[in-house]
Order: sequence, then structure tokens, then C-alpha cells
Amino acid sequence: MFNLDDLFAEPNEFRICDKCKATNVNALLPRLKAIDPKAKIYTGCQSYCGPGRDRAFVFVNNKPILATNEDELIAKVKEFLGK
Repeated sequence: MFNLDDLFAEPNEFRICDKCKATNVNALLPRLKAIDPKAKIYTGCQSYCGPGRDRAFVFVNNKPILATNEDELIAKVKEFLGK
């Protein structure tokens, strides 16, 4: 059987910057897709240049998640999404 909440829920949304130096977009994209294949993923400037200069980040459902590297970032994204 299926859950009605899942049926009508908005898909997750990931926003990542391809300009910031601390985030490796090519490494991050497939890992985000693996967490949630149905999520909408937007790539481009997120106007988060200050923190993005020093730390990896992704916006998950409009909430910024920051970490010192991509491995830590993925762990935080999974925790945020409850996966």
C-alpha cells in the first residue's frame, strides 16, 4: 500500500553553486541524486559566496547546510532528510 503523504508531498530540492571554490559540484551531484533520485536539483550561483569560499554547502529545501568537505556535507544532508 502507499502513503498519501508521500503521494502528494513536494519533491525535495537541492541547490548547489558551481562557482564557489569549496564545493566540488562534479563529485556532489551524483551523491545528491543517490540520496533522493526524485529531488529537483538546481545548479548556479546561490549568492552564498562568503561561506562558499571556505566550506562545502548545499541548500536543501531552502535551508543552507554547510560542512568542511563533501563527505561531511552528504552525512548532514542525509540527517536533515531523515535518511
